Amino acid sequence: MMEEPSLTGTSSNEPSAESIVCPECGSKMLYRAGLRYLEDGNTVQRWLCRGCGYRFSQSDDARSNRPQRLSTIHTQSLNRATALGYSRQVCDLAEESKNLAEVETRQETASREGTTLSAGAKGLITQFMAWCEAEGYPKGNSYHKFLGRLVRCGANLLDPQSVKETIGKHNCKDGTKMLFVYAYDAFTRMLKIQWEPPKYRQEETLPFVPEESELDQLIAACQGKRMAAFLQCLKETYADPGEVLGLRWIDILGNIITINKPVKRHLPGQLQVSNKLLAMLNCLPKTSERIFPTKYQNILECFCGVRKRAAQLQHNPRLLAVQFRSFRHWGGSMIAHYTNGNVLTVKKLLRHKRIENTMKYISMIHFKDDEFEVTTATNVEEAKQVLSAGFDYVAQKDGVMLFRKPKRFK
Repeated sequence: MMEEPSLTGTSSNEPSAESIVCPECGSKMLYRAGLRYLEDGNTVQRWLCRGCGYRFSQSDDARSNRPQRLSTIHTQSLNRATALGYSRQVCDLAEESKNLAEVETRQETASREGTTLSAGAKGLITQFMAWCEAEGYPKGNSYHKFLGRLVRCGANLLDPQSVKETIGKHNCKDGTKMLFVYAYDAFTRMLKIQWEPPKYRQEETLPFVPEESELDQLIAACQGKRMAAFLQCLKETYADPGEVLGLRWIDILGNIITINKPVKRHLPGQLQVSNKLLAMLNCLPKTSERIFPTKYQNILECFCGVRKRAAQLQHNPRLLAVQFRSFRHWGGSMIAHYTNGNVLTVKKLLRHKRIENTMKYISMIHFKDDEFEVTTATNVEEAKQVLSAGFDYVAQKDGVMLFRKPKRFK
């Protein structure tokens, strides 16, 4: 009978936690992320980096006591449908009970959508990826992923009617259904299939805009330097998370950060940042060409843990609604307020290609009377200091000038 491995102790040939370093960022702040069970019955310790969220397994070479660069395993989430087919026991030391209802729901979803693609569907999707590259589609587009989801939901890619029915029944927003239609429309052009695409319209919704104090609470709750610097960079550059992940060390010159790899519908640009952000970036190890050498999914998983911990410490459930793009939404609303709704200034700083994307930030926030900080000044010198602190002039009464600024912005 096989002896059950210990979750807390270490074997004689297992290196200590102090000798383990993250192969992505070099940090030694690691969590034990359970055990990986091999086919031969052995186990391998899994680790999760608290700094960048990178997940990896222990190297087979445990004979040396020096810090090792460890072998990497797949980093996909265990909550995905493809991971539910394996018989594993996931232990959560923070919770004594398992949420069996949630597991059963995921298993039902996995059985309904399927977990694998047939050989014919894989061949068509591979052919489609090569065709997109030859036709000059943007590198890294996700059309093939949408086709894979359609196949897993039971659609026949060679039957347009089946695809239309599958898209219509899919439980998602109309904006997501539009992406399914765009992906299959490109697929039909490759195979020269005639079809009438269904018409969906993008829903117009206002984004969630947090307060600046809430963003600062999230940054202060980070236990790793890399995550804190990443969030501070999002706050000061108003950039998309994909743009910040693509930043290189050569993109920093003095206190100017250049964004040369914009995402879709954004323009390249330069922004001036604070000395605080520069100091945080200079504390990071320069072991890679990129400032943040990690994947989006890894840093997102790490941010979810930071967000949950901050919400519990601050007793503020609003923090759970903050996403990476919420930093950009806050920046856009702040610029719109301080420029009195100057659309061109907001468009320039947010680097929008189309002015329609900028209009949603204009008059998006309406402040209440109790959401302002108020101060006064009696002479010109005091008024200059108050204005430099971000206050706006309101009125003058009995020789005293009144100023105010929203509590949302410092």
